[in-house]
Amino acid sequence: MTREQRTPIWLRLTLTCVGVALLAVLIVAGITAAFSERYVSQLVDERRDDLTRALMVDAASTYNTGSPGWSDVDLRPALDLAARSGTDVAVVDNGGAVVAATFADPRHAVGTEQHPIQVHGQPVGTLYVKFNGRGLVQSTDSLRRSLLHADISSAAVAAVLALGAAVVVARRLSSPVRRLTAAAGEMGRGNRDTRVGALPGAPAELHELATAFDAMADTLTRHEQLRRDLVADVAHELRTPVAVLQANTEALLDGVVPHTCEQTASLHEEVVRLADMVNDLQTLASAEAAVLHMDLTRCDLGMLADIAVEAMTSTANVARVELHRELQPAFVYGDPARLHQVITNLLSNAVKFTPPGGRVTVTVSAQDKDVRLVVADTGPGIEADELPRIFDRFWRGRNAANSAGTGIGLAIVGDLVAAHHGSIAAESSPGKGTSIVVTFPAVGSQH
Repeated sequence: MTREQRTPIWLRLTLTCVGVALLAVLIVAGITAAFSERYVSQLVDERRDDLTRALMVDAASTYNTGSPGWSDVDLRPALDLAARSGTDVAVVDNGGAVVAATFADPRHAVGTEQHPIQVHGQPVGTLYVKFNGRGLVQSTDSLRRSLLHADISSAAVAAVLALGAAVVVARRLSSPVRRLTAAAGEMGRGNRDTRVGALPGAPAELHELATAFDAMADTLTRHEQLRRDLVADVAHELRTPVAVLQANTEALLDGVVPHTCEQTASLHEEVVRLADMVNDLQTLASAEAAVLHMDLTRCDLGMLADIAVEAMTSTANVARVELHRELQPAFVYGDPARLHQVITNLLSNAVKFTPPGGRVTVTVSAQDKDVRLVVADTGPGIEADELPRIFDRFWRGRNAANSAGTGIGLAIVGDLVAAHHGSIAAESSPGKGTSIVVTFPAVGSQH
């Protein structure tokens, strides 16, 4: 088992959720940082422009106070404003003389901005501005650091919250998976009673998976029980003829009874009974595998029913049972031999349980999407508690106790109908007869 295969699903989900959350936070933080830097830069540019305009207005106002000129101006208010904003300024007249300055040689200083000073539309000097690393720049850097710290703190808080939420969600999702795994393990160890049951709080897909698992477990349990019943029924059915054969042949060998024709006939009857059982078992096995060996073609179920009724007529006459048919052309996609076997088994079963003077009616009808085959008899009917079991293998009801047979005829019919993607159901009431209804998917009447 690889390291990846050993990793619990809850841990994978947790790491995935945390990774997605961190990626989302980093993307948002990056976008926020980019927009913040843009807005801060715009703010700095606007403040610098405002400061420059204010210094120009202040210098021009001072120049125009009293006698026009720079000889008696007082630029200390403008220089104080610039100093508080962390900016170096200088005012130079039109002749190039420095009127006032907070740094040396402004005309040759690196990183300075030049702005003309005008009074009544006439240039009177030049304002040199140099932004240093103090004041406004310091405030801007402090704002950037604060925004960065806020982004980092938000990312950390989001990561912690994502981790907590991911752990809760992952454990909530993985808990049903662990229950399913445990149930599958128990089933693999032979505990057929294991069921997952309800999964409170689990997603709909896991609910469906648990329901499908329990349905599969029920099916396996039912099949296991059928297998056990089959073995027990076969052993029970074979025990009597084998015991009779053994006892009679031992008596013949020991000379206890004489070897007569009647004795031979009795032994032959038991052999025939065993042969019939073996044939029935072979037929049942063949019906189970029919889906793998069917020769499918388009065929008329009404015509197949008509052939089966004709073949059963002599048997029905001996039993003094009237066969009545109501047949329509109805086309299905199936194996004609297997479908004939279905109809023959149903007819044989109905004739066997119909008393003399009764009637068996065979009906084939075509509907919009289905073809229905109904075999109805006027026999004694089936009790309500027995009706759900009539398609079980080797099951024989109370009315069949005195009739010959192994109890697999309807089981064979059920397997063959299922192999044709059809459905079969029984309708019966005690004293009112029984109707077996078979439904097949219809195909068009034209090629």
